[in-house]
Amino acid sequence: MTFKASVLTLYPEMFPGALGLSLAGRALEAGTWSLDAIQIRDFATDRHRTVDDTPAGGGAGMVMRADVLARAIDHASPPGDARPRLLMSPRGRPLTQARVRDLAAGPGAVILCGRFEGVDQRVIDARELEEVSIGDFILSGGEPAALVLLDAVVRLLPGVMGNAVSGEEESFENGLLEHPHYTRPQEFEGREIPEVLTSGNHKKIAAWRREQSEALTKERRPDLLENERTENG
Repeated sequence: MTFKASVLTLYPEMFPGALGLSLAGRALEAGTWSLDAIQIRDFATDRHRTVDDTPAGGGAGMVMRADVLARAIDHASPPGDARPRLLMSPRGRPLTQARVRDLAAGPGAVILCGRFEGVDQRVIDARELEEVSIGDFILSGGEPAALVLLDAVVRLLPGVMGNAVSGEEESFENGLLEHPHYTRPQEFEGREIPEVLTSGNHKKIAAWRREQSEALTKERRPDLLENERTENG
């Protein structure tokens, strides 16, 4: 099954962008996944191809129109399309590795890239858009966020990574940050590779990596440990 991504955007030329390179690019060329960048302005009805208007109630900026977006979404996702409809938004639920894995296991996604001050709430409700955030910061538009989401998803598709196991010990896969990595040379500017990693004792190596992951998580992301304790009661 090919993972099919449809991206609704005012800037289709931004795609595939970095997704056309490296692992994602090779998988795109091989047909492991497909990408359709759809110009939202094509669904405007006036001669100026207007997609936004002033916010009801006043305020700065412009808001993307519900009617134009609804036509674009209906074109990309007709009745019977099982793909989730996502809206990249700073007010959305934070994107997690668990959600990425869920998406990678599905048929694809329809992704709306917001611009300006935001999107008319009525189309979010009417088309059941799932708002997704990639972090607590503001971008100029949803396109960079969509690229991030798709990169995270595509690398998990079957056959994309050369070694499927390489994704199992990464940050967030087990609720912890990833342990440190080392490779040759044995000594670099007076710093040695930890002896345990060259011992050949896989049980000790696994224990060391777990300890390092826990220590890094405690130092940098204690919220992940708190979430794990909450989920485990």
